[in-house]
Amino acid sequence: MTIQQKVFWLRLVTLVGLCLPAVELAWRWYNGDLDPRPVTLATHATGDWAVIFLLLSLAMTPARALFDWMPLVQIRRRIGVASALYAGAHFLIYVLDQKWNLIVVANEIVKRFYLTIGFAVLLVLIALAVTSTDRWQRRLRRNWKRLHWLIYPAAFVALIHFFIQSKVKIGEPAFAAGLFAWLMLWRVLPAKLRTRYLGLALLAVGATLATVVFEAGWYWLVNGIDPSRALEAYLDPDLAPRPAHKVLIASLLLIVAVGLRRLTLAANKLWTKRYVQSSISAP
Repeated sequence: MTIQQKVFWLRLVTLVGLCLPAVELAWRWYNGDLDPRPVTLATHATGDWAVIFLLLSLAMTPARALFDWMPLVQIRRRIGVASALYAGAHFLIYVLDQKWNLIVVANEIVKRFYLTIGFAVLLVLIALAVTSTDRWQRRLRRNWKRLHWLIYPAAFVALIHFFIQSKVKIGEPAFAAGLFAWLMLWRVLPAKLRTRYLGLALLAVGATLATVVFEAGWYWLVNGIDPSRALEAYLDPDLAPRPAHKVLIASLLLIVAVGLRRLTLAANKLWTKRYVQSSISAP
């Protein structure tokens, strides 16, 4: 299979994968599986997927470097645009919940902090999606990179919005924040460590500790809960897995996946070398 064919199928599979959550949500809504609060559940689901795809778009750069597979860059833009589309659906369903009363929606955005920052993130994601084309990249030149650097603060603010909207149950946003910490720490690591096992091990430890800090700090600052109680929860097997446990498991699984990928590449190179040598030596 040629590189062009691999890119074609990768793009097609990515497109199908990006559409599946929306199709599944629409089907459940149509069949009444979201009752008795279909609008609320749909709002939360689209918001969750917007965050997931936002993190996935940020993960494409380290994934390309770690797995040494250039075609991954071809789908980064699609995933980022999908994040903006799901964020737009998240907002539109909220407007639907307000019976399309834009005055009420505007007042709520101004009065409620989590809606204010959520709407700000939506505007940034829309701007990045619109300017993600090659044409806009040529038009903006150096300013294109400056504009798209906003994806990092936008992701950070989106996670704050996720935390606030989740209220007391912050397991999912804490896990997402831990993954975001991994992605940011990877970018600040020295270039030599980014693809080495030592660097990946340091990232696993750093992202796990960051998740613990995020969770304990949130409970302390917002709910007034002693941080030690959150730390003690990690020692209780009945409460496992906690968000930091999930981040650690994900980080370790990534190390295993990278190792398998490199073993596969090494085996392919060895087989190719032997095949070439045998072909040359053959009479």
